[in-house]
Amino acid sequence: MVQMAVVEGVLERITYAHEESGYTVARVDTGRGSGDLLTVVGSLLGAQPGESLRLEGRWGSHPQYGRQFTVENYTTVLPATIQGIRRYLGSGLIKGIGPRIADRITEHFGTDTLDVIESDPGRLIEVPGLGPKRTKLIGAAWEEQKAIKEVMVFLQGVGVSTSIAVRIYKKYGDASISVTRNQPYRLAADVWGIGFLTADRIAQAVGIPHDSPERVKAGLQYALSQSTDQGHCYLPEERLIADAVKLLQVDTGLVIDCLAELAAEESGEGAAGVVREKVPGAEDGQPVTAVYLIPFHRAELSLAGQLKRLLGDGADRLAAFQDVDWDRALTWLAGRTGAQLAPEQRDAVRLALSSKVAVLTGGPGCGKSFTVRSVVELARAKGAKVVLAAPTGRAAKRLSELTGAEASTVHRLLELKPGGDAAYDKDRPLDADLVVVDEASMLDLLLANKLVKAVPPGAHLLLVGDVDQLPSVGAGEVLRDLLAPGSPVPAVRLTRIFRQAQQSGVVTNAHRINSGAPPITHGMTDFFLFPEEDTEEAGRLTVDVAARRIPAKFGLDPRRDVQVLAPMHRGPAGAGTLNGLLQQAITPARPELPEKRFGGRVFRVGDKVTQVRNNYEKGQNGVFNGTVGVVTGLDAVEQRLTVRTDEDEEVGYDFDELDELAHAYAVTIHRSQGSEYPAVVIPVTTGAWMMLQRNLLYTAVTRAKRLVVLVGSRKALGQAVRTVSAGRRCTALDHRLGM
Repeated sequence: MVQMAVVEGVLERITYAHEESGYTVARVDTGRGSGDLLTVVGSLLGAQPGESLRLEGRWGSHPQYGRQFTVENYTTVLPATIQGIRRYLGSGLIKGIGPRIADRITEHFGTDTLDVIESDPGRLIEVPGLGPKRTKLIGAAWEEQKAIKEVMVFLQGVGVSTSIAVRIYKKYGDASISVTRNQPYRLAADVWGIGFLTADRIAQAVGIPHDSPERVKAGLQYALSQSTDQGHCYLPEERLIADAVKLLQVDTGLVIDCLAELAAEESGEGAAGVVREKVPGAEDGQPVTAVYLIPFHRAELSLAGQLKRLLGDGADRLAAFQDVDWDRALTWLAGRTGAQLAPEQRDAVRLALSSKVAVLTGGPGCGKSFTVRSVVELARAKGAKVVLAAPTGRAAKRLSELTGAEASTVHRLLELKPGGDAAYDKDRPLDADLVVVDEASMLDLLLANKLVKAVPPGAHLLLVGDVDQLPSVGAGEVLRDLLAPGSPVPAVRLTRIFRQAQQSGVVTNAHRINSGAPPITHGMTDFFLFPEEDTEEAGRLTVDVAARRIPAKFGLDPRRDVQVLAPMHRGPAGAGTLNGLLQQAITPARPELPEKRFGGRVFRVGDKVTQVRNNYEKGQNGVFNGTVGVVTGLDAVEQRLTVRTDEDEEVGYDFDELDELAHAYAVTIHRSQGSEYPAVVIPVTTGAWMMLQRNLLYTAVTRAKRLVVLVGSRKALGQAVRTVSAGRRCTALDHRLGM
């Protein structure tokens, strides 16, 4: 057996770190004076460049990298020399201290520096250029760093990543260790980024029994929560029990008992329980016992009720359109817009202005946009207050350009607050006669409920979207449920492709794909296929097309105008791998370009990034999952990165919040919903076989305004066109609307 050894040295740099496991490859200066750095591998959870470390582990050798040291555990050793203290403080470890300030502090206090910061930080004011405000911040940052270190040391044994340890500390402060030890399953509910599996690992480490009812209840809620992430509003009881037994590896009887207890808690405070209710099954309409998490049950009941309330309201804020001379109105409109409406567009305009709730659906090139513009023009001509919204910043911008009126995201319109409550709701409705929402296929159950609640009595609501696209990322299939047979909501589906649109390969092929026919890839000026059977080669070719070939041939900016849309995140042609390759091609490392390594990613000024969770605390009215932006600033001293979003808002991120951002040179097709790009490049490979479905490919193609390039296998393309999406989501909104 290889003997344990001890190594001391300064952590110079981290060359690789896996976000989830904490596995790290780093270079350490052991101070032998030769200038050689030692390669160290293992879990270095929370260690920062510049820190002096005492490492316990074993010596070994790697066939490619030579001699290296495998760490079993480590402790931070405060440096003793002035030079060591200067490097330690100047490493960016303490917010507000960069190399310049570190020099000043160590010049003034010498080897007593760390003692002063620890026990009498008020004395830092003696240092030239440090005012009371900065001094106070440095003292607080030092205390927080110490407290986080303590939490990290405790969590290190259960493999929790650095960023999550920081979040646990931010959530619970001094109670972090107590909560983690005594109520580990609380972490899954309270701390973003901790799921049941991580909480379960911690619970096991602190000695909570495998068959504890607390564990089983947490597992049931996790299984339901996972299903909402997959789009379901509920799970049939039998399926939930089977999922939980498999997840928890406990007896079926125990799961049934704990589910009954959760259902009994349903009316208690804090909505911690579940609701059981008989509804028609999603597939065959046969009754099933549906089990809901409380917020989804409440939202489904509320949304159905609110829509029926709007439809049945006696007041009408657009009463002028009940007895309007439509021939005259539409002749005036044609003079105003310079174009005649097709018969089905006329129907849609009349419906939107005479019915309290209406749906307008149809594919690309069928005139949805022109119909919406016509509705808005006529409503405005009668002096109506028109409010325009869309689920994403890009879609709102497009709606604004189309109508010449201000449009906002649904989140901003409702002024969503921390915790998800809206400033506008049933008790304080929007000041609007007509509310128009574009890209309505993206509305999930929770957001649709918040929106419809805020529509005032007597106002009209027009939902516009393409029901054949992918359903919302969040739970529900709201647009599809509103269009279901027996729905009381009137709708018009535009089917006629206009002559101008017929000349577009993008529009023609979108409709071919949607009808189950393969796209035409020869003889088109705006739709191409680069065949490549090998998945890895297809990934490399995708990068070449997006970063070099399209910009060279069409004069488009690879960062602003070209978007790679991948069917999945993983794999050699997945969004994760492609982001790394595209970053190298478009925003490569340069000596003068600031960058910050976080987990397995490196962020640079100029990077295209996307927000990966709803954060109601950021920006003016929150920053939401799917928001895209560009990194415009990176301050190592203040440990802050700045992003300008596609809504033209500057948003700051502390370095410990960078797991809220991912690179967006390539995104999954699901994440691209509601956005439009001049050019899209879509890798279609056999590596993504399980994901290849018609509505996925159709959604990707319809994101393009001017150009589509498919890269990959004809076989995979055929599979995508042939495969109709497997099964409906579990939702009972259509049933509730028809009641």
